[in-house]
Amino acid sequence: MIVIKNANIHTMMDVNYENGTVFIDNGKIVNVGENLTIPSNSTVIDAKGGFLMPGIIDAHCHLGMLEDSIGFEGDDVNEATDPSTPHLRALDGINPKDKCFDEALLGGITTVSTGPGSANVIGGQFVTMKTFGKTLNEMVINECSAMKVAFGENPKRVYSSFKKCPSTRMGTAAILRENLIKAKNYIEKKNNAKNDPTKMPEFDMKLEALSKVINKEIPLKAHAHRADDILTALRIAKEFNLDISLDHCTEGHLIVDSLKEEHFKGAIVGPTLSDRSKVELKNLTFKTPSILNNAGITVALMTDHPVIPLQYLPICAALASREGLSEEDALKAITINPAKILDLDNKVGSIEQGKDADILIYNGHPFDLRNKLSFIMVNGNIVKNEL
Repeated sequence: MIVIKNANIHTMMDVNYENGTVFIDNGKIVNVGENLTIPSNSTVIDAKGGFLMPGIIDAHCHLGMLEDSIGFEGDDVNEATDPSTPHLRALDGINPKDKCFDEALLGGITTVSTGPGSANVIGGQFVTMKTFGKTLNEMVINECSAMKVAFGENPKRVYSSFKKCPSTRMGTAAILRENLIKAKNYIEKKNNAKNDPTKMPEFDMKLEALSKVINKEIPLKAHAHRADDILTALRIAKEFNLDISLDHCTEGHLIVDSLKEEHFKGAIVGPTLSDRSKVELKNLTFKTPSILNNAGITVALMTDHPVIPLQYLPICAALASREGLSEEDALKAITINPAKILDLDNKVGSIEQGKDADILIYNGHPFDLRNKLSFIMVNGNIVKNEL
């Protein structure tokens, strides 16, 4: 049993403890509260009044797929040869030895959702994983957690250079619809063939992958910056009765009244700590998270690493707080909210009994950049202890 005492605990569940204690056993949090009796055989860590919170989660990045300081040899983020590649899996393109894993971990980011980029209309399957572990298999939480799709400038820019579809937003929507319809028909044929194997359709790896989306086993992870692209993504999701998260959602604040009437998993906002590198980013602002949050939308923040290095996600949260998001809501936007959007809130994102023991301790509030991250624990393993 490991016990952390004398901590200012922010659980992310609207119950905080000024002088709290956390019990950890077998990699899990087994108790949290105040005035708890510490078993005599425990390993006790004195937090010395430090700010204790759950490990930070980035719900959208490309960690391990666009490796640091390498160039082409380490660039496995976009298979820009076919606008529809749902059968690709991020798991097969990640290098867990990329030094950015260590930088992310030492910055307090303990869980990420990483995957293909936005060159293709359908890019492939994201993976959710811890940033700590000896092997990729050990680090993975869910090897197929979402299906990346992309709207807006990126697919049309890539494929117009090849003189092929999509070169317009119409083309992007049409390709996505076409493949979703094919997947629906594929599922129907397989179901009809259960009693007659001779009717079984020929195996199609792409449609097998998209079947998970149609069956709502995984959501669409929709790259959409501009307001019209956001609404197109939602329109198609509604048309096929799909689960969807809105990733980037740069102009979400411009259509907040429409968004609050829609049903989707949440908005993963960012990367905002960056320049306006293309037209669809012209309305980029750190006010977006607070406007969406105030409308009752589940908001997470993301770096889109390597666009913003992962370790700077707390800075993004601090800037969002400066622009209207409360400190507590800004902390939730990098912990429990991304956990909810990624369907991981039964494992990570808060300091609760039964959750993975992913724990950070700062010597002050993490939004004060002069403060230091003194203690890091992942799955009950102490990664750093400078208390």
